[in-house]
Amino acid sequence: MRDKKGFTLIEILIVMIIFSVIAAMITGNFFTSLKKGRDARRKTDLEQIRKSLEMYYEDKRAYPTPIPGGGSGFVFGSAFSDPTNGKVYMYKTPNDPVSTKNYQYVSNGQTYGLYACLENTEQVLPYVSTNYGTFTCNVNCKKSDGSSTSCIWGISDTNSTP
Repeated sequence: MRDKKGFTLIEILIVMIIFSVIAAMITGNFFTSLKKGRDARRKTDLEQIRKSLEMYYEDKRAYPTPIPGGGSGFVFGSAFSDPTNGKVYMYKTPNDPVSTKNYQYVSNGQTYGLYACLENTEQVLPYVSTNYGTFTCNVNCKKSDGSSTSCIWGISDTNSTP
C-alpha cells in the first residue's frame, strides 16, 4: 500500500481561512489601538498647553490673544515664550500627531479655548456645536459615518466652559 504524506487541498484552505480570520481580528484591534493612542496624546498635549497658559496668566494677568493674520499668541510646533522678558513657558508647543489636522487656540485675553479633533468619534462628544461662549471653533472633524462636526475635544481656562 502507498504511504501518503502531505496535506489535502481542503486542509490547506481551512488553515488559510483560520489564519485570515485571526489576522483580520488582530489588524482591527491594532488600528483601533493606534487611534486611541493618538487621541490620548491629543488630550495630554492640550493639558500641557493649558499648564503653560496658566503660568503665562500668573505672570501677565492675561492669556495670549490671537495675533493679526489669524495666528495665536503662540505658534504650535515652536517655543511659547514671553517676548518682553524672554521667559519660556514651553520649549516646543505640541502639534497634532496627524499632520493634516491642527489644534486651535482662541482667546480674548481673559478666557481661552483649546480644541482638537479625536479620531475615535464614538467617544462621548462633549462639544457638539461650533459656538463655545465667545469663541467659535473652526476645526472640522470627520466622524466615522462620513459626516462632520466641529471640535470633538476642547479644554479651557478654569473660569469658562470650552
